Amino acid sequence: MPRFLSALTLALSPALLLAADPPPAGLKPIEPIDLKRTDPISYEKDVAPIFAAKCTVCHAGKLTEGKYDMGTHAGVMKGGKKGLAVVAGKSGESTLWLRSSHRMEKVMPPKSEENPLTPTEVAVLKLWIDQGAKGPAVDVRQRPKVVLGLPPALVKPVRAVAVSPEKDKPVIAAGRGNQIHLFDGKTGNFVKTLVDPELKLPDGKPASAAHLSLVESMAFSPDGKTLATGSFQEVTLWDMDKGTPKLRIGGFADRVVAIAYSVDGSQFATGGGAPTEDGEIKLFDAAGKPIGEIKNGHSDTVFGVCFSPDGKLLATSGADKFVKVFELPAGKFVKSFEGHTHHVMDVGWTADGKKLVSAGADNVVKVWDFEKGEKARDIQGYTKQITRLMFLPKTPTFLAVGVDASVRLWNADNGGSMKTYPAAGDFLYAVSASPDGGVVAAGGEDGVVRIYDGAKSTLVKAALPPDAEPKKK
Repeated sequence: MPRFLSALTLALSPALLLAADPPPAGLKPIEPIDLKRTDPISYEKDVAPIFAAKCTVCHAGKLTEGKYDMGTHAGVMKGGKKGLAVVAGKSGESTLWLRSSHRMEKVMPPKSEENPLTPTEVAVLKLWIDQGAKGPAVDVRQRPKVVLGLPPALVKPVRAVAVSPEKDKPVIAAGRGNQIHLFDGKTGNFVKTLVDPELKLPDGKPASAAHLSLVESMAFSPDGKTLATGSFQEVTLWDMDKGTPKLRIGGFADRVVAIAYSVDGSQFATGGGAPTEDGEIKLFDAAGKPIGEIKNGHSDTVFGVCFSPDGKLLATSGADKFVKVFELPAGKFVKSFEGHTHHVMDVGWTADGKKLVSAGADNVVKVWDFEKGEKARDIQGYTKQITRLMFLPKTPTFLAVGVDASVRLWNADNGGSMKTYPAAGDFLYAVSASPDGGVVAAGGEDGVVRIYDGAKSTLVKAALPPDAEPKKK
């Protein structure tokens, strides 16, 4: 809502405020209805939805006109560049209510918006302030609803890949744009495309896609029966036997850029969050039921999540340059590791649970001694950022890819390079492998899924879905 509360309260007495800002000429005040309520007004249920509908388009996140952030209760109470907007217990002295009810210039929302508060909304806001302007038990950021359309046809990066655990018939899943394609892990041949039939465009037409926005993350359950995929504000669980979605999970703040299952498959974790605002870490059981959330774990987007081998700990990495470890299921902070000078793009555990490895946008892979809480070594050799890493189960070895388009296998115990696979043509976002390392897959900006023979370190196929194949003459 443009300019909503752009000039809020001045740091003056209410009398001076009212004298300086008389009621708008020719505009009738919005009279509040008699709510006839005896129960307290709930910020979460009653007030925050009003702000989300009428205010946070211009007063939340990166856009905070008048430096007034109404995305949280704390922000509402803090006020803007001209001072407080809410005086708890005194609606008549609160410019938030005076301007919203058209009793003071500048009215809010602006007259040009033709979207004023209703008499009911004005009444709710007034009573909430008079009752003390209390906030929620947990301050949840209110964000404007985002209407998504399909990404441009030419935007087809492969930002996520996953190799199923089946030894004989491994399947490679790849998120290409907003599509999810399946390939034969042995031959690289295209198998099928996963489509959510209930996914609709804003005009009501079928989307014919897996997600509306780009597929940012994915992981197979350890039994291979479920594929979890993350996109903007949602995660979808796919039944791999049927090739159909079985659950769509919403309620995420922004992109879901990381997904990881526990070794026993009993739960999975997601990482994401709104950039520069907070890091979001959520926990779900195997069926997709929420079982926990780690609040305030990171101050910026969480790019990596990984369970310890015994499932008792969760390691995370984020744009705030930290690697952190939390105890499960309570989410209790255990320790952090500091040393990266840029975003930490991913994190993983060695099979014995004694070491952590992190990949940085500072062009360095760091190995951490978990028990001592200190760095064990740096792994050098990169000139550009490392985007993803993945440990091979029951080994100290891990794959890493990055902006230099390389696919490499490293040993965390000694920091040595073990293998280098044929490089891609463009920078890489994702890497995955079968449990035995026999099948390796990587995806990147050029939209190609590169499938490797892990043992021979050779390229099996640079795979594309049929509709992306060059037309035959």
